[in-house]
Amino acid sequence: MNSLIDKEMIAKLYEASQAGVKVILIIRGACSLVTDMEGWSDNIIAYSIVDKYLEHSRVFIFHNKGDEKIFISSADWMSRNLDNRSEVAVPIYSPQIRKQLKDIINIQLSGNTKVRILDKRQENVYKKAKPGEKKIRVQDEIYKYLKNEKQEAPAQATKNKTKTKNLINS
Repeated sequence: MNSLIDKEMIAKLYEASQAGVKVILIIRGACSLVTDMEGWSDNIIAYSIVDKYLEHSRVFIFHNKGDEKIFISSADWMSRNLDNRSEVAVPIYSPQIRKQLKDIINIQLSGNTKVRILDKRQENVYKKAKPGEKKIRVQDEIYKYLKNEKQEAPAQATKNKTKTKNLINS
C-alpha cells in the first residue's frame, strides 16, 4: 500500500458515510477511497478536477445541523501531511470570504468539462454536459469569477471608506 495513503482518514470517511453523513470530495488526482459501495460508502461522491492550472482547494464545509462551519487548510489529506508535518486548518468567519469559498466550491461541483467522477470501479468517467446544457470548465469559470470579484472590490472599498468616514464624522 502506498505510504501517501492515510488509511485512518479513509476509514473515518467510510464511518461517516455509514452514519448517514453526505460526503462530497473534490480532489486533484488519485483517490484510494472507493465510492458508492452499498452500506459502506454510498453517501460519498468523489470528483477529480485536473486541468491547465495546478491548483486544488483545501476547503472543508460542514453542514453541522444547520450551524455551518467552513475551514481552509494548508494540507491535503495524505499521510505525509497528516502524520509527518505541522499543518493547520483555520475557521473562516468573514461572511464575504465564506460566500466566496462556497461560490468557488459550487462552481467546481457544477463543472461538466475536465471533471471526472470517481466511482466504485474507479473508472474516472468524465462528467459531460447534458444536451442543451452550457459546458462549464471549472478552472475557466473560477478565473472569471475571481476576475469579476477583483473588479468589484475597488467599488466596495470606496463604499466602505465612505461608511467609515461617515462614522468618524458623526
